[in-house]
Amino acid sequence: MSASPSVPPPADLMPIRRALISVSDKSEIETLARALHGHDVTILSTGGTARAIEAAGVPVTEVSDHTGFPEMLDGRVKTLHPTIHGGILGLRGHPEHEAAMHEHGITPIDLVVVNLYPFESTVARGADPSTCVENIDIGGPALIRAAAKNHGAVSVVTDPEDYSALIADLKEYDGQVTLGLRRHLAGLAFARTAAYDAAIARWFSEQSGDPFPRHMVAAGRLKQILRYGENPHQKAAFYVHGLARPGVASARQVQGKELSFNNLNDTDAAFELVSEFSEPAVVIVKHANPCGVAVGETLADAYQRALACDPVSAFGGIVAVNRALDRDCAESITRIFTEVVIAPDADDHARAVFAAKKNLRLLITGVMPDPEAPGLSVRSVAGGLLAQTRDTGRVTEADLRVVTRRAPTDAELSDLLLAFRVCKHVKSNAIVYARNGATVGIGAGQMSRVDSARIAARKALDAAEAAGQEEPATQGSVVASDAFFPFSDGLTAAVEAGATAVIQPGGSVRDEEVIAAADEAGIAMVFTGMRHFRH
Repeated sequence: MSASPSVPPPADLMPIRRALISVSDKSEIETLARALHGHDVTILSTGGTARAIEAAGVPVTEVSDHTGFPEMLDGRVKTLHPTIHGGILGLRGHPEHEAAMHEHGITPIDLVVVNLYPFESTVARGADPSTCVENIDIGGPALIRAAAKNHGAVSVVTDPEDYSALIADLKEYDGQVTLGLRRHLAGLAFARTAAYDAAIARWFSEQSGDPFPRHMVAAGRLKQILRYGENPHQKAAFYVHGLARPGVASARQVQGKELSFNNLNDTDAAFELVSEFSEPAVVIVKHANPCGVAVGETLADAYQRALACDPVSAFGGIVAVNRALDRDCAESITRIFTEVVIAPDADDHARAVFAAKKNLRLLITGVMPDPEAPGLSVRSVAGGLLAQTRDTGRVTEADLRVVTRRAPTDAELSDLLLAFRVCKHVKSNAIVYARNGATVGIGAGQMSRVDSARIAARKALDAAEAAGQEEPATQGSVVASDAFFPFSDGLTAAVEAGATAVIQPGGSVRDEEVIAAADEAGIAMVFTGMRHFRH
């Protein structure tokens, strides 16, 4: 359809008479080729793309026939030719450019449709280095950047998602494209080549074992425009990397409302923590901090014991599990209001239970992340970025040093290791009480460690009163601290709460004072030599 006579067409329209198409992702290419042919566009193409266009019944000219120069070096050199780049970069209406193009027999190219060799997916599937290098596109980025630079006359498309917008303009304006769309497509094109180069640079840094290269490059693809950020007056969006770690970025949302900024942040925290455990485990998170963690024979058992740690905070929280969800666990979860559930899988019975809660978001990841896999953690500060390697540190029994007269029992030792593992995922200052494979009190994000110890104990007391229990579950528990006790007051608070064993990094100038306080109380204490601050 032509533009309505009552609304004059834009003055910045540019016709498309000749197009160059060379794509790795051939989805919808037949649709685009037919649309271009319908507007009498001459199509130039290469290799497999040309064959796909021919198969759609659309005439196509091989690039080598257009340039008079054959493809060579196993296809590495085919579009890197003055006839191609001159046709893209030549300024329309510029006398010197047009004279030079005429002298050398260069015809204008008005549309470039290119998507790049699949470098990111090649790396993601674990290909060997030589295969990854062969999938670094050279000609494609050059074509894209040339067309985007000359967007005053040339349209460039790098993603099948944008074919429909191009086709709509061609239909609306009788084979022409508006400057607004050309400018928009140029922006997408430069972003695509930047992201592509970022992925390549990141891979080379990893290959050379350099986590902190001279230039930090990061890129992501827009997955979702979020309703708002942490607060309603903030705008937000969710971007994912091409090499996404299993979790919220790679998960498939089976049901429920749209995820919010806070949902995504909290769900990531929950899933990262639950991945630390090999036995069936459940983590409940609220405001990026765990409010209940437990392991058990079954997920349903683990969930009930995680919930018992802090049932008040668990309301409206995030639940993460490290096994396929079954009906028993799903029924337990849905007894209280839950925002998000994330799991590697869920059986049909569990999905049916969740389906009755239309607003509950269910995310399925397929696999669990490796808690020891290397990677970078990056956050922004004013004017820059802070980057660090992920905290993959794990403490085992062999790493522990008993510093008190009494050593922990086997049961205490098991709970100490669990509590310290949870501590790694609690905002500092972090204190975690645990008993029988479950957290029973968590104190997070306080400015002093003693306050965290007291808050965790108070939460345990509140949970006991709500459950009608005579004493809090911290009686006979163990306690973990993410960093050393700078004074004995934090340890004393834990002893008053009923803790019988302590795990902490050690390393304070007052270690002897703290050890003496533990010996006086008759409790066991072990040092890990490893700190787990999480700010």
